[in-house]
Amino acid sequence: MNTSLRIKLSSMMFLEFFIWGSWFVTMGTFLAKSFSATGIQIGMAYNTQAIGAIVAPFIIGLIADRFFAAQKILGVLHLLGAALLWFASTSHAFDMFYPHIFLYMLVYMPTLALVNSVAFRHLPKPSTQFSHIRVLGTVGWIVAGFLIGYFAWESKNLLQCTFQMAAAASLALGVLSFFLPNTPPAVDKNVKVSMRDILGLDAIGLLKDTRYLIFFISSILICIPLAFYYQNTNLFLNEVGVVNAAAKMSYGQVSETLFMLLLPIFIGRFGIKISLLVGMAAWALRYVLFAYGDAGDKMWMLTLGIVLHGICYDFFFVTGQIYTNYKAGEKIKSAAQGLITLATYGVGMLIGFSLAGVISDHYVVNGVHAWLNIWLIPAVIAAAIMVLFAVVFKDEKVSADQLKQ
Repeated sequence: MNTSLRIKLSSMMFLEFFIWGSWFVTMGTFLAKSFSATGIQIGMAYNTQAIGAIVAPFIIGLIADRFFAAQKILGVLHLLGAALLWFASTSHAFDMFYPHIFLYMLVYMPTLALVNSVAFRHLPKPSTQFSHIRVLGTVGWIVAGFLIGYFAWESKNLLQCTFQMAAAASLALGVLSFFLPNTPPAVDKNVKVSMRDILGLDAIGLLKDTRYLIFFISSILICIPLAFYYQNTNLFLNEVGVVNAAAKMSYGQVSETLFMLLLPIFIGRFGIKISLLVGMAAWALRYVLFAYGDAGDKMWMLTLGIVLHGICYDFFFVTGQIYTNYKAGEKIKSAAQGLITLATYGVGMLIGFSLAGVISDHYVVNGVHAWLNIWLIPAVIAAAIMVLFAVVFKDEKVSADQLKQ
């Protein structure tokens, strides 16, 4: 890979996830402090991610894969996104804010697939080089969190600045996209593409495999407690008095990077089932730590809960992507990945954010959240899914060679 290509693709990934990390982590705190938003309203705002994940395949399948170069669509979407984020930052009420963030997630979520498409098409050896480029995305998310902490926007109640920072980065990526390598449509626009192709429904045949069906259902279910973390953690940390909460939450992305290196070795030695169970157990443990931790003597519990993100995410979601790739076979690999993403980040998160909002409102007394109760509920849900999965899923050994296929 030449230096120019590496710099362009790395910058693309850095900005892509810097944008998301700039506002997504602290949005719940912003809405609660700026608009006195209810838990249900915060859940609605976070659910725009799930709706965007459901709509994204239509945008990619109907437009990006057939009519226009991927880098040009990426540029247009991020330029539109920059305007929407800026208008969101100037909102004076939730009713003004919500339409902007709803439209924004409709244009942002398809870009996650577009940056991957650009990278995979131009890397000489994508199987070994993609991770080196993608890790810059995690770095971007981490840097966003540390900048929020550096400027103390949480303590100064200036979280509208996070959307403005994201808007500036989106503008930068929008411009950069037009200088990325040309990535023309992979599918001839004259070739008829069915809705089945767009939604990746050919991969539904995988559900005839009992093992994969159990995994698929478990993946949707585990996204329900997962949503509690994204929606509530920053608000929780700020309410209990943790200083620079967004920066401290970035420890989770550092952990994610480290555990990613260990994951292939762990799967090869212990198998898919144990890896998935470790991820589920980490979710349950994390919420118990949040339930009983505080910003004083028990701050170590909150820190450990954040650091567990690497195990929570890598050992379940990345393992799941690897397992899906292994089960799908060559012909439907892309369709299978699209289907599991639609099910988890779409359906699972949609249920999870809605439930998290209802529960958060239920456990509010005189404007104060009863965080012990709020966190124990997803802990119980995650533990129940873990036990069910342990009982009904039959293990499947995957060798190191199979992981590389």
